[in-house]
Amino acid sequence: MTDEQTKVTSSHWGAFRITASDGQIVSTAPFEQDLTPSEISRAIPSAVHHRSRVAKPSIRKGWLQNKDRAREQRGSDEFIELSWDEALDIAAGELKHVREKFGNGAIFGGSYGWASAGRFHHAQGQVHRFLNTIGGYVSSYGSYSVAAAQAIIPHVFGTNFVKFFWEYQNSWSLIAEHTQSLVMFGGINPKNSQVSMGGVTRHETATRFDAIKRCGVRCINISPQRDDAPAGAEWLPIIPGTDTAMMLALAWVLETESLLDRDFLNRCSTGYERFRGYLLGETDGQPKTPAWASALCEIDSKVIEELARHMAAHRTLITVAWSLQRAENGEQPYWMAATLAAMLGQVGLPGGGIGYGYGAIGGIGVSIKQLGGITFPQGKNPVRDFIPVARIADMLLNPGAAYDFNGERRHYPDIKLVYWCGGNPFHHHQDLNRLQEAFQQPDTIIVNEPWWTATAQRADIVFPATTSYEREDIGRAQGDAYLFHMPQMISPVHESRNDYEIFSGLAERLDVSETFSEGRNSEQWQKVLYEEFERGAQESGVDVPSLEELKQSNWVELPISGPEYSDTPFADFRRDPQRFPLGTPSGKIEIYSYTIAGFNYPEDPGYPVWRSPVEWLGSERTGQFPLHLISPQPGDKLHSQLECAIADLPGQRPTPLSINPLDANRRQIESNMVVRVFNDRGACLARAVLTESVREGVVALPTGAWFSPGDDDIDSQGNPNVLTRDRGTSRIGQGSSAHSTLVDVATAQQG
Repeated sequence: MTDEQTKVTSSHWGAFRITASDGQIVSTAPFEQDLTPSEISRAIPSAVHHRSRVAKPSIRKGWLQNKDRAREQRGSDEFIELSWDEALDIAAGELKHVREKFGNGAIFGGSYGWASAGRFHHAQGQVHRFLNTIGGYVSSYGSYSVAAAQAIIPHVFGTNFVKFFWEYQNSWSLIAEHTQSLVMFGGINPKNSQVSMGGVTRHETATRFDAIKRCGVRCINISPQRDDAPAGAEWLPIIPGTDTAMMLALAWVLETESLLDRDFLNRCSTGYERFRGYLLGETDGQPKTPAWASALCEIDSKVIEELARHMAAHRTLITVAWSLQRAENGEQPYWMAATLAAMLGQVGLPGGGIGYGYGAIGGIGVSIKQLGGITFPQGKNPVRDFIPVARIADMLLNPGAAYDFNGERRHYPDIKLVYWCGGNPFHHHQDLNRLQEAFQQPDTIIVNEPWWTATAQRADIVFPATTSYEREDIGRAQGDAYLFHMPQMISPVHESRNDYEIFSGLAERLDVSETFSEGRNSEQWQKVLYEEFERGAQESGVDVPSLEELKQSNWVELPISGPEYSDTPFADFRRDPQRFPLGTPSGKIEIYSYTIAGFNYPEDPGYPVWRSPVEWLGSERTGQFPLHLISPQPGDKLHSQLECAIADLPGQRPTPLSINPLDANRRQIESNMVVRVFNDRGACLARAVLTESVREGVVALPTGAWFSPGDDDIDSQGNPNVLTRDRGTSRIGQGSSAHSTLVDVATAQQG
């Protein structure tokens, strides 16, 4: 007799049906409520039972035998499997040792939070609560996705960027009804909106885009890739990293042809006159004309002029992709786009103004009532020290060194122990060869992980963690109307345990069990968290089922979505900026920021500016590395999750590299040929895909392949972060500048 069950569950890439039989995940199928479901889930059965699963608690042999002299062996050493009790005893002892000898300021809590869509078994919340329970840890600020935006948007709009993109964006229905011109810097790619923090049930970006095109909206994709927007959009193939220059030229046309809205600027913004001097060249001798910009971005000056006039004459929504701020000086296009929107005077009008991240993740632009979340309380971190999230290699390599961040002079802590739970930095960090060197520095690295990722391979203690299908949880996302009970489908694979059980075991050994668990097991915690959510929903006028009812139904759609929730962002502020001020010092959109000017960074005078990156197609380095590499999100996975299964499929690795036929022909590269992508930081293999959808001079290599350097130090799978430069966006945000990367490409046979 077969013990088979099929249930709906949730994930970061959406809900789907999952079938288990005889202790195995055997298949997945689309969720009927999602008319355009993601195909990512197809890899789950193979991934859950993959040979790369961590089977037992494992400790690196060299660390176990002589931890003081074995750090350089990380990544090449073998592991010894131990019992859970032995491994937990050793890990707890090491945590106690570091705390007593160096203090909690020598512990770094690494997590990226994407391990599970479940609200209780959220890896980031679990590890942070545990570390806070034992006295705290050095934390990180921001995310690799939007670190520069998280720094600059509060200065310009006075609000947290995460709050901005959930609550201050035009809905798709408002765009369809009111927008006449959709100007997309970096495009709007439905592929990227497959995923979202916590999940996205209905994948609607492509269908919403079709609807606005049917409404006659002019859609303009300003990007080095045609495919960064759905078919039918006008394509302006801009040089990567020059968007700010083009925006400045658009602004110059508005100013010199008196097409700007001076009344809005006077009422709702501050500092335009200071910026105007730079725009006209009065401060630096260079007017920001379309001809000037055209020489940088390679968009015809006449096209820039026509576009500026069109934007001024029509209801225009400017959108900016998250990718633009993942570049050197990545704060500037976000600031300049806000300035351009203010000059047009359409902020606060339905379907007009500025938007960030449409198509970056699912849920942006959805008409929905905001409800409180379901959050495992992390407690208070007694350690006040932190680093910008993308500066981990800098921190580990330069303990005590000074650096600037958002107006502060800070110093990197001296980290002795890293605890990583949820995430794979050897996927998303830049210059992985440098990160590998950095990972040799701490005394101890502990990782909770289901698979033997590159990060796990470079740890000292590895605890096997469960996947979402081996535990029970609740699925709920901020920008989603659906609520899920996520059932446990199978028993934990091998000897894996969920993070809560792992941390409970460590807490017991460190005599903080009661503080960490509060006497509750996983099931009891989920009940408590859900009841808090239920009370909050009722206070907001929304009825939700009891937890038992949710378990019986498996899922429910909450009555919180619809056109009635399509509020025009900044409408109150536009109507009365004195009564409804922004959270900036002036209460207005800050085109000039006295705060940033006060940082005394010569490169950031207090208003948006164009600064040439070190690496772009206009730099001298093109003589050695003449191609600009962009590293978009993959379409077949979330970051590097499920990669183990995908890499097994024929023809999937190394990763496909999109290259223009003109660039390929110069290098005698043919379609499907294995090529070497390289610069002075590293090299990787890729599989050439010749396409005219990427502009000449640019190559695109998606992220997601597991870092796998061979004896020749060439990554065999095609991870672009072997090549990217580990430099902060600027001293304001210190975010990832992955998209400021130059490379060359040759056939693999050319060495």
